[in-house]
Amino acid sequence: MAMPKKKYVVELTAEEQSTLEQLLQRGKSRARKLTRARILLQADEGLTDEEIATGLNVSLATVERTRQRFVEENLEALDERPRPGGQRKLSGKQEAHLIAVACTPAPSGQSHWTLQLLAEKVVELGFAESIARESVRQVLKKTPLSRGCTSSGVCPR
Repeated sequence: MAMPKKKYVVELTAEEQSTLEQLLQRGKSRARKLTRARILLQADEGLTDEEIATGLNVSLATVERTRQRFVEENLEALDERPRPGGQRKLSGKQEAHLIAVACTPAPSGQSHWTLQLLAEKVVELGFAESIARESVRQVLKKTPLSRGCTSSGVCPR
């Protein structure tokens, strides 16, 4: 039984081949980029996707995806695409300020800072137009801070 013809065939020009080989010789790029370069070079040599995947210890899907991206985008296929997920709401300096605020005495009428109060304070300080309590929680989770315990040593009272 004959193998079905590949939909995305990699045919490198001499210039593209030279660029990929130089990239591999320098070795100063990210590992994923180097792996994609090796995939393209081996695909150009006529190796099957299975042989490439086995030889480079990557999944068959990675080989197929790299082949497709090269045909559609040329050598831009080597570069990382943006990853999903939103941008950070607070910079590192703003996070540090939030932590400092959490270490101050609670506002009058409150026994301690709540996540909602801290989120409101972030908006009041102009750090963000809006911020969820969960975002505040994640910032505070990175610290040894304990909002309810005075024995943590982080926030003297």
